[in-house]
Amino acid sequence: LFFFGQVTMSFRMAQRIFVRSAAATRTYASRPNLNMPVRNDWTKEEIAAIYNQPLLELMYQAATVHRQYWDASEVQQCTLLSIKTGGCPEDCGYCSQSKSHTSAFVKPTPLMSTAEVVAEAIKAKEAGSTRFCMGAAWREVSQVGPRQFQRVCDMIAEVNKLGLEVCVTLGMLNAEQAQKLKEAGLTAYNHNLDTSEEHYKNVVTTRTYEDRLKTLKNVRDAGLSTCCGGILGLGESHEDRVSLLHTLSTMETHPESVPVNALVPNEGTPMEDHKKVPVFDMVRMISSARILMPLARVRLSAGRTELNEVEQAMCFMAGANSIFTGDKLLTTPNPEFSEDAQMFQTLGLSGKAPFSEDYRPPSTTSARTVVEPTKTVAEASA
Repeated sequence: LFFFGQVTMSFRMAQRIFVRSAAATRTYASRPNLNMPVRNDWTKEEIAAIYNQPLLELMYQAATVHRQYWDASEVQQCTLLSIKTGGCPEDCGYCSQSKSHTSAFVKPTPLMSTAEVVAEAIKAKEAGSTRFCMGAAWREVSQVGPRQFQRVCDMIAEVNKLGLEVCVTLGMLNAEQAQKLKEAGLTAYNHNLDTSEEHYKNVVTTRTYEDRLKTLKNVRDAGLSTCCGGILGLGESHEDRVSLLHTLSTMETHPESVPVNALVPNEGTPMEDHKKVPVFDMVRMISSARILMPLARVRLSAGRTELNEVEQAMCFMAGANSIFTGDKLLTTPNPEFSEDAQMFQTLGLSGKAPFSEDYRPPSTTSARTVVEPTKTVAEASA
C-alpha cells in the first residue's frame, strides 16, 4: 500500500508538471509579434492576453519593444507646477482639491502670476527638466472666463521662450480654446481618463467619460500632443485596467505621453482608505502600455515616492521612459531633484533633450499576429 501510494503521488506530480509545462509552452508560443508596426486596432481579448502573461515574460517583451523604438538609457524629466490650487467643482473621489470633500480641505489659491511661474520654470530647467507642466484646479476653461485663460496663454509663451516643452492641464476644452493654446506655443495637453469607462462613474459623477474623450479630440484636432493615462488603485479590477488600455491604444493617434499613476490616498477624500498599489501592478501596467503603444512616452508618475530605487528600476526596465521631478505633483509629494540625479547616476540613465523625439521604428515589420488568451492575473493568484 505504501508503494502504491508513492507511485500515485508521483504520477499526480508528473501530471501537474506536464500541465504547467504545456501552459507555459502555450503562453510563450503565443507571444505577440514584437516586430509588428504600430497598431490602433487592438481587441480587448488581445490586450488581456498580453496583460495577463507571467510578469517576467511580460517585462521581457516590454523591454524588447522599448529597445526597438527608444534609447532605453534616456528618460524624459518633467516638472509639474500647480498654478491654481483648490476649490475645484468636480467631485473626483481621489482628489483633495475638490470642494466637495470638505474634510480634505485644501486652501484655494489664486492663479499665480506669470513672473512667479517663469521663476519656477527656470529652477526646473536648471535642475534638468526639459518639459514644464502647469495644472489649474478648474472644471473647464469656460468656467473661468477669457481673462484668466489669456493669463495662462501668456505663461505658456514665456515658458516656451526658455527652450522648454510646455504642457498644461486645465480641465475640459472646446476646439477654439485648444487652438488658442496651440498658438500660444503649447507642446502638449494633459487630460487623463483615470480609469475604464465602465468604472468611471464610481470615481467621478460631475462629468462623463465622453466629456473627456471630446476634449482629447479637440486637442488632437488643434495639432497638439495629448498626454493621457490613468490612476491605479481607484477600486478598479484588472478588467478595468485592460479596458483603459484598450481605449488608449485604439485612439486615432496614440497619446504622446501615457502617465501611469498610483493612487496616493488623501485624508478626507472618499478613497482615503484605499490600499497601496503593489509595485508589480505598476510594472504590469507599464509593460502592457509599452507593448501596445510603442511610440508613447510611458511616464512613471504619482506614487513614485512609495517606490525605492530597485522598484523604480523595474519600472524603467519595463518601458517607462519619463518621470515627474521636483518635490511635489500639484498637491502630492514627489522625490527631490537631487534624489533623482543620484538614481540616474546609479542606473546609468540620462535626461532627454527638449523637443527631441529619438524613437526609431523597428528595422523589420511583419503581419498582424493575434495572441491567444491566457490565464488572467486574478485566476493565477487564486
